[in-house]
Amino acid sequence: MSNYTRKTKPKADCPMEKTLNVISGKWKIALLCELNRNKARLTNFEKKNPEASKRALAQQLGELIEDGMVQKKDFETYPKKVEYSLTPLGRQLFSVIQKMGEFGENL
Repeated sequence: MSNYTRKTKPKADCPMEKTLNVISGKWKIALLCELNRNKARLTNFEKKNPEASKRALAQQLGELIEDGMVQKKDFETYPKKVEYSLTPLGRQLFSVIQKMGEFGENL
C-alpha cells in the first residue's frame, strides 16, 4: 500500500498512544495547520518551512496519508501537480490539536 515505514508501532490497546503516533514528527503539526487553512502542494510546505528538507516533509505527509488524515490528489498533468488536503478524520484530529494549543497557552 505505502512505502513509508514507521520506526515505532503504537500499542493496539492504547488510543492515546495511537493518536500521539499519528501527530509525532517534527513537521506534522505544521503540515496539519497549513492544511487546515487550505489545500496545498509540497512547494507550499517548503516555502512555509524553509528549515525542513523536502524529504522530511514528503515522508511525514506520506505517514499522514497512510494514517488517513490527509488525502493526496494527483492531477496527472505534465508538469506533475499534486495537491494535499485534510480528510474528515484529519479535520477531527485538528480539533484535538487546537485543544492542545489552548492547553499550551496556559503553561
